[in-house]
Amino acid sequence: MNSFDLAIFHFLNSFAHRSYTFDLIVVRTMENGLTTGAVIVALFWAAWEIEGASNPEKREILISGLFLSIFSIFAARVLAFMLPFRVRPLHNPDIGFRLPYGMKPEILINWSSFPSDHATLFICLAMVLWMVSRRLGAIAFVYVVLIIDLPRIYTGVHYPTDILVGSVLGMAVALLVKLPKLRAVIARPAMHWKESYPLLFHCAFFLCAFEIAELFATVRDFGSYAMHAAHIASRFHH
Repeated sequence: MNSFDLAIFHFLNSFAHRSYTFDLIVVRTMENGLTTGAVIVALFWAAWEIEGASNPEKREILISGLFLSIFSIFAARVLAFMLPFRVRPLHNPDIGFRLPYGMKPEILINWSSFPSDHATLFICLAMVLWMVSRRLGAIAFVYVVLIIDLPRIYTGVHYPTDILVGSVLGMAVALLVKLPKLRAVIARPAMHWKESYPLLFHCAFFLCAFEIAELFATVRDFGSYAMHAAHIASRFHH
C-alpha cells in the first residue's frame, strides 16, 4: 500500500465513528442512486434541453458522450478483471480500517477495487458536460468529487488511487468526443433516428440514461439471474 493512499485514506477514516448520524448520511449517500447517478443524469438532460436546443453540434457531443460513457464503464471493468486483484479497504485487515456505522462489511467482497467504475463513468459524463457548458460541467465535477467519490473512500469501498485512475480513464474516454470522425459515426445515426422516430428515440434515450444513473444495476441483476438460472439448469441436465 502506497503512502499517498494511506495518508488520504486514514485522514478520512479518522472521522468514522465520531457521529452515528454523520456516518449513516455518508453511507446512505454512497448507496443511494438518487444522490449519485441521478443528479449527474439530470444535469445531462438539462444540457440536452438548454444547451443543445439551438446548437445541433452540442447535441452531437452529448449523445456521443453518452455512448462513450457506457464504453468507459466497460473499459473500467475490463481493467479490473485484467489487472491483479485489489482487495477493497473495508476487507483489508492490514490497514486498520474503522467501518463507519451503517456500512455492510460484506459489500462487493469479490470485486476488485481498481479502478473505480463510478469515478470512471461519472467523471466521463462531467467532462462531456464541461464541453457543452462550463457552468453545468463545473457543477458536475464538484458533485462527483464531493458526493460520489469521497464517500466511496470514507466507507472503505475504494482507495484514493482507485478514484484517481478511474477519473483519468473517464476523462480520456470523454475526450474522444473531440474526434470529428468518431463523433460522426456515433452521433449521426442517433440524430437521424431522433428526427425520423422521435418517440422511439426519446424512450430509448430515457432508458439508457436511467441505466446509467443506477450504474446498470438492473442489467447486472438480470445477468446474475440468468447465470444462476443457467447454473441450476445445467445441474438438472447432468
